[in-house]
Amino acid sequence: MKTKRQARDLHEIFHSGELIAQKQFNKRKKWDEKAIAGLNKMFKEAIDDETAYFIEGQKFFFISTADNNGECDCSFRGIEESESEHQPQSVYVPNPKTLIFPDYAGNNIYNSLGNIIVNPHIGLLFIDFHSALRLRINGAAKIIEDKNSYSNIWPKALRYIEVDVKQVYYNCSKRIKESVKI
Repeated sequence: MKTKRQARDLHEIFHSGELIAQKQFNKRKKWDEKAIAGLNKMFKEAIDDETAYFIEGQKFFFISTADNNGECDCSFRGIEESESEHQPQSVYVPNPKTLIFPDYAGNNIYNSLGNIIVNPHIGLLFIDFHSALRLRINGAAKIIEDKNSYSNIWPKALRYIEVDVKQVYYNCSKRIKESVKI
């Protein structure tokens, strides 16, 4: 029998800076029990089947990494075109706590990889402009250097990034369609 996980309190969902900003900028004085229950449903700790399907269907996404001083970098990641009829997916979700994406040849600056080496924290942003969905995933990344690990999915990849998923949440899509003409 599956046991129900106890609800997390606000300090398990938000970090201290988010809590300070909420107090300073939000008109809401306090999160009530109903709102905290909603936050527990919104901020997941693993990828469910529906979300995995959404992720694996995206042709591109954005990643954010930071160096050991907290200096940030944001990058676009997308599929590598294939000569075959089958276009590879941009991300693979092998289980609810893991996702993997390829690293292709780039500008040889290695901003993201360099950041991951010194600071594994990573944020991923998936946006589907047609359905106005926005998904965020936060976790810890590591570099897989064995080119053969996922060559069946991404034959042109030089290496892969594996993300240990810590936080998964869809959030406000209000301005997506207003920002982009589809």
